[in-house]
Amino acid sequence: MQSPSKLRATSVSTQPPPSGLHCWADLPDDPLHTILALSGSFRDILAFAATCRSWRAAFSSYPSKYTFCSKFPPLLVQLNASVQAADLSSNSGHHDLRTCKVIDPTNKNVPLRCQIPREIYQEMHFAGTSYGQLIFCRGGHCLIVDVFSGAKVSPPRLPFNGDFAREIYFSGTLTAPLPSSDSHLLVSTTTSLFDWPVGSDSWSELELSHAWIEQIVEFNGQFIAMDDCCEIYTLQLSPQLGLQKITTEFVSDLTPSSYEKPWLVVCGDMLLMVSRFSTYISGWSVFVAHHLDMATNPKKWVAVKQLDNCALFVGGDVRSRPFSCLNPERWGGRDKSLYYAGLDSFIVHGVGDEQDPSAGPMIEYNRSWCPNLLPLWVYPSMFYSDSQ
Repeated sequence: MQSPSKLRATSVSTQPPPSGLHCWADLPDDPLHTILALSGSFRDILAFAATCRSWRAAFSSYPSKYTFCSKFPPLLVQLNASVQAADLSSNSGHHDLRTCKVIDPTNKNVPLRCQIPREIYQEMHFAGTSYGQLIFCRGGHCLIVDVFSGAKVSPPRLPFNGDFAREIYFSGTLTAPLPSSDSHLLVSTTTSLFDWPVGSDSWSELELSHAWIEQIVEFNGQFIAMDDCCEIYTLQLSPQLGLQKITTEFVSDLTPSSYEKPWLVVCGDMLLMVSRFSTYISGWSVFVAHHLDMATNPKKWVAVKQLDNCALFVGGDVRSRPFSCLNPERWGGRDKSLYYAGLDSFIVHGVGDEQDPSAGPMIEYNRSWCPNLLPLWVYPSMFYSDSQ
């Protein structure tokens, strides 16, 4: 006599597939999109897209992939990470290897990889990150590289006049994902802001008279630029490249200093300027966010005491793009906190009134321009590939 388990298996196998479906690959897009919306991590999305061709196509047609950027934290990318490996040629038994390393804050034990050739970030100057792309420049030549696929786009040479060696790249950003018809690459140097409409054969140039542009973000349908003196501007791309200064004042006892390299980040419906303030007597550091009140004239930067339901992500290089993530508790994160891209992993600091005294005065945090590419946060370009 057959066991109950074998009888049960036999009875199931004789039933016809429901609705004429022969296998999971035959599922239509609607139920597959429902499954995709329930993904709990970046790893789940990768597994979904790698299941088969039809599931990959369902991911490609998913109408709101950008929502994953608010649902999940960005990934920590370390392009020049040091790892220990066995060394058969030495008596020590181990030696350091330099490699690419990716950490998912939802599960730090899951190994992920990126595809950036080492010679690119060792030989070219890092200029910024944008829409899952790294931007590099050197000697007037620019290169846009997808972090995870390694795909490269080479814009025309920058229209430099003079000595290339004296040019420093302070920022590089895209105004939209590369496949978008309205995507522009913006590159800031000591004296100019350059604009390349992606796919065109030329750049336009805006000469800067006072300060260079360090950051550009999109907020409420406008592009906001900040210079090295913490002044902000609205940026226009057409009919010609231009900057219009926004008059602001701080309503706070703590006013950010350009020495501390503050940064802009969009958090929900707020535009924030975040900076570290140090007390030299005690050695303590605090992180303070100001939000821009657009309803006043002049516009006012108002201190935010608590970042409710929001976490911030920032890298050590001022040219790397910062991010925010709403409701971080959904993936096991902490709100009212700043996630700093450290050399070994990420470090979590409190923001505003959420300072953590247990962290002590010696906290890992530094923002500067560095010749070596520092750890940075990034969302994969696949999150920005919504069909137009």
